[in-house]
Amino acid sequence: RAAMAGRKLYPRLFEPLDLGFVTLRNRAIMGSMHTGLEETGLFHGLERMAAFYAERARGGVGLIVTGGISPNDAGRGYPFAAKMSTASEARHHEVVTKAVHEEGGRIAMQVLHTGRYAYHPFAVGPSAVKAPIGWVTPSALSGAQVERTIDDYVRSAVLAKQAGYDGVEVMGSEGYLINQFIVTHTNKRDDEWGGSYANRMRFPVEIVRRTREAVGPDFIIMYRLSMLDLIPDGSSWSEVETLAQAVEDAGATLINTGIGWHEARVPTIATKVPRAGFSWVTRKLKLSGAVKLPLVTTNRINMPSTAEEVLARGDADLVSMARPFLADPALLAKAMEGREAEINTCIGCNQACLDHTFQAKQASCLVNPRAGYETSLNYTPVQDSSKRLKVAVVGAGPAGLAFATVAAERGHAVTLFEASDVVGGQFNMAKRVPGKEEFYETIRYFRNQLQLTGVDVRLSTRATSDSLLASGYDHVVIATGIVPRTPKIPGIDHPKVLSYIDVLARNAPVGQSVAIIGAGGIGFDVAEYLTHGAAHAASAAAGPDQMPPPPPLTPFLQEWGIDAANEQRGGLREGGAAPPPPARSVTLLQRKPGKLGATLGKTTGWIHRAGLKSRGVNMIGGVEYVGIDDEGVRVRVNASKGGKGGRKGEAAAGADAPPTLIPCDTVIVCAGQEPQRELVDELRAGGANVHLIGGAERAGELDAKRAIDQGSRLAAQIETTKPGTVHEAPLTLSAHVYSYVTRQSAASS
Repeated sequence: RAAMAGRKLYPRLFEPLDLGFVTLRNRAIMGSMHTGLEETGLFHGLERMAAFYAERARGGVGLIVTGGISPNDAGRGYPFAAKMSTASEARHHEVVTKAVHEEGGRIAMQVLHTGRYAYHPFAVGPSAVKAPIGWVTPSALSGAQVERTIDDYVRSAVLAKQAGYDGVEVMGSEGYLINQFIVTHTNKRDDEWGGSYANRMRFPVEIVRRTREAVGPDFIIMYRLSMLDLIPDGSSWSEVETLAQAVEDAGATLINTGIGWHEARVPTIATKVPRAGFSWVTRKLKLSGAVKLPLVTTNRINMPSTAEEVLARGDADLVSMARPFLADPALLAKAMEGREAEINTCIGCNQACLDHTFQAKQASCLVNPRAGYETSLNYTPVQDSSKRLKVAVVGAGPAGLAFATVAAERGHAVTLFEASDVVGGQFNMAKRVPGKEEFYETIRYFRNQLQLTGVDVRLSTRATSDSLLASGYDHVVIATGIVPRTPKIPGIDHPKVLSYIDVLARNAPVGQSVAIIGAGGIGFDVAEYLTHGAAHAASAAAGPDQMPPPPPLTPFLQEWGIDAANEQRGGLREGGAAPPPPARSVTLLQRKPGKLGATLGKTTGWIHRAGLKSRGVNMIGGVEYVGIDDEGVRVRVNASKGGKGGRKGEAAAGADAPPTLIPCDTVIVCAGQEPQRELVDELRAGGANVHLIGGAERAGELDAKRAIDQGSRLAAQIETTKPGTVHEAPLTLSAHVYSYVTRQSAASS
């Protein structure tokens, strides 16, 4: 009966797809993303990768696509990255394919050659053109090397079939090697692999044609086609159609959609992108009738309702959802059973997945820290009733919610105290920031988990040390978060000074000109919130539980310079970006010298900076605060300390320069925070077993990723954890090396 409910709600999503030689059980693909599980080591094979994908197959995914596997050494993204070129490497993958098949799933291996995006000295490309995000200038492949590279792709696919894979995805988008051959932006050749479009597209067409000849008819070949490059001199739409037809004729089974090169200065998967914000691109190819193959659309499709809408509109035949299956491997199973409210929704933050990948860390998920750790982080039920603990949790922010729900799920008796009348903590402010509305979903998820796991929730209740000690709890978990730091600046008590909590949580009135003290993540969020118009503010205030309606697509496309008709070469809008006028005049100030927003996410920080600059936000670093008065903030910007003078929108002055007035109606303080630990000493003195998690353990930048991870890991092993122990995800050796190299590079520059 539950399955019938899911099929009734999502008839197109759960419709099987017959490919002739194999049938996919539904229209959902788990798209490729690198997890860090693809590499073998001295003491392990691919058992963790097998467990990771098996859990997603168990959840009902129709077809899984692995992270990128290189066909040869030059194509690796970094030294020792995963490669499939030998029989022994293929044998390592047998445990992965077997695990997925045992759960009724299908799995394809992505063959990915990074080309000029490689982070090693042996990078190659069609021409010696360095990538703006690359480390080295690639060596141009000779004609003979091109042929050998095609052979390597083919051999990789053959080995994948031997390893038990149901198919391969040929990665032809996102600016990797195949994409580099296709466009004149990177292909400057004048031989048979360059020049005319027919020559430039020979490389991918030959890869698909020769692969089909080698693997036979009963093997999936999915080609990832870049349909919207979002770079200058990218592909034209007629070229996209031409390549799609050629790939179909060469023997492809499916065509997947690729959106944007990695070097494109347009957000394509971050939370700022509206849900299903690029399915219109796939729809254009589908409606053109250029190909008859099933088409896959992708990017920011994170809930079954969105997937169903996309399929119902006829945008595509299948939907690709990568990160959503990190957040919840049982997403489809829950949808099938009509349990949508229990889905742990991907919020598109990139903080624990892509950011980790580009820092050589193990990829995981902010809202689901078990992702990638299926063999080591498990929420095992407590079988022995004598070991079930009575636990108090103080604070219903991210850390407290994570601990409470996991501990209760395992069988412990959990009481959750929250001083306010709602759960969610800092998420209740984050959800009001434009582009962060997905936090409504996270709060909804945890609210449901509290009910399902039987947590005793005490809202509007301020726990005291006396009441906690008197109740005889086995453990007390302090998740009380932070208190904002108030900097020592003359005039900080002026009536025009507000805290970020006043603005985001208390709806304090804000003037038309604003100076923000502090340019970390909170400062950027406040600037984003204030520069948007009244329409967004109204929708953000719709209600504590009601997610505002999705933002319209057209303003997003205009703001980021995307051609809504995809007629211009590369899909870039003629005339460039056209951001809306800002709702206020905002100046971001930072005491620390150097780039503002340096602590923002590695893959999203540039989006926040670019967005604010397009809205006219003035950013000033290396600031000495002189005082605040009726006219505004008076600062001294010292160029010798790293003030960013000389860049557009930034300012600097001499070390002995007189103070500069930043005129403003309102000053908002976002100058960091301190842990809130007022109960800890009395509880410890009273003999309680006290644990600190989240901001209460370490404030720094507000870090929901660390908070949820700490809470979940503590809850998984609370019975054996000594008070004061903090559990966090371990860093890999490669992450330590990356961190060291990055620090050394920063010090030398």
